[in-house]
Amino acid sequence: MTTIDGNDLDRSAEVLARLFDVRDLSAVVTGAASGLGFAMAEVLADCGARVTLADIDAGLLEESTSALAERGCRVRSAVVDVADAGQVQALFDGVVETEGRVDVVFANAGIGSVPGFAVEGGQHLDSIERSDWDRVMGVNLNGIMFTIGSAAAAMKRQGSGRIVVTSSVAGLRPEPVVCYGYVASKAAIVNVVRQAALDLAPHGVHINAICPGPFKGTRIGAGATLDHDPETER
Repeated sequence: MTTIDGNDLDRSAEVLARLFDVRDLSAVVTGAASGLGFAMAEVLADCGARVTLADIDAGLLEESTSALAERGCRVRSAVVDVADAGQVQALFDGVVETEGRVDVVFANAGIGSVPGFAVEGGQHLDSIERSDWDRVMGVNLNGIMFTIGSAAAAMKRQGSGRIVVTSSVAGLRPEPVVCYGYVASKAAIVNVVRQAALDLAPHGVHINAICPGPFKGTRIGAGATLDHDPETER
C-alpha cells in the first residue's frame, strides 16, 4: 500500500499551481456564449484570467458574460462574426488596447448547419446545398484562420502566447451524424494547426488542437449521435 505524506501533497499542489496558474492572463474565447466555449471561458475566469467572451449571439452572450461577472469574474464581451475578418481583427485590436496584451486564445467558434446522412433527413453527398457548405466553411475554417492569424500577430509582437483550436473527432474519422462541410473543415483545421505550430514556435507562441467527441451543450449535428439519442449534443 502506498501512502502520501503532507510534503508530497504540498509538492503536488505547487506543481499544479505552476502548471495551471492563469491569474491575470488576458484570454479570448470565441463561440463563448454556450457549450464548450462557455465552459472554457468559465474555468479560465474562475481561475483568475481576464476573459473576453466573443460570440455572434448577442443576447446569449450578454447572459453568459453577466453570469460570470456576478460571480466576481473579470470578464468582458464582444459580439463578433468570426467569418468576417474585419470583425475578428477589431476584436483583437480591442483586447490589446484594453488589456495590454493577449496571452491565451481559445478558437472555438463553429457550426454544423445541417445534420449528416445518419440522421433522418440529413445531408447526403449528392444533396449538398452550396449555401450550407459555404456557411460552415466560412465559420469553421475561415473563421479559425482569421482568429488564429490575428492572435498570432499580437502574440508574435509580445514574444509569447498560447492558442487552442477546437477541431473534432470528425476531423480524424468519419462522423455520419454531421454534415460534409463540418467534416471537411475540422479535418483541415488539424493540419493547419500542425503547420502553424512550426511557424509560430520560434516566436514563443504555442498552438494546439483538441478533437472532442459527442457531448451535451451545443447544437452541432442537430443534437444527434449514431444511436440517435436526442439528449446528447456535441
